[in-house]
Amino acid sequence: MKKLVAIAAICALLGSATAALAAGDATAGKAKSAVCAACHNPDGNSTNPTYPKLAGQSADYLNKQLTEFKSGARVNAIMVGMVATLTPQDMEDLAAYFASQQIARDTADPALVPAGEALFRGGNLTTGVSACMACHGVAGAGNPAAKFPALAGQHAAYVETQLKAFRAMERTNDAGQMMRGVAAKLTDPEIKAVASYIQGLQ
Repeated sequence: MKKLVAIAAICALLGSATAALAAGDATAGKAKSAVCAACHNPDGNSTNPTYPKLAGQSADYLNKQLTEFKSGARVNAIMVGMVATLTPQDMEDLAAYFASQQIARDTADPALVPAGEALFRGGNLTTGVSACMACHGVAGAGNPAAKFPALAGQHAAYVETQLKAFRAMERTNDAGQMMRGVAAKLTDPEIKAVASYIQGLQ
């Protein structure tokens, strides 16, 4: 219980920090985004659920992910090629563009909503899983100052894949290993339920 309180306190503290103004140019980013559209669609609302929706995500978070794909801190066979020629300014511009777009909302599996909502809002005290909303917000809007992503409306399949990657220690670019620590305690049914709930979160 003390660990859950500590995590929530850290998230709240980070959230109280003043977010830096995005240094990217959304207009320039739109012009550079044609190559991204193949997987993420022109407005960042991917129709393939294995590719994340970028629309409406915070610019700081998007820039962090692009930077870490380029540095190798985050590994993805497709993205490593996509970022190879991007400059820091390109990444800031792309991040600003996709952040300026509106995410297309989706629906959750009604059968999974009760379990998913319980986990998102209250965690699992028995196994020590923190509530998702402690860091990602009550409405899943994220915490831009801490570079914690917005979750609401994200594809369930993508969320499920990322949680399993954190659990398997295949994705390691989370601050303080927070996501690896949470995912390590999640069961497959819990991951499926919370991923579906997130997809339908408005």
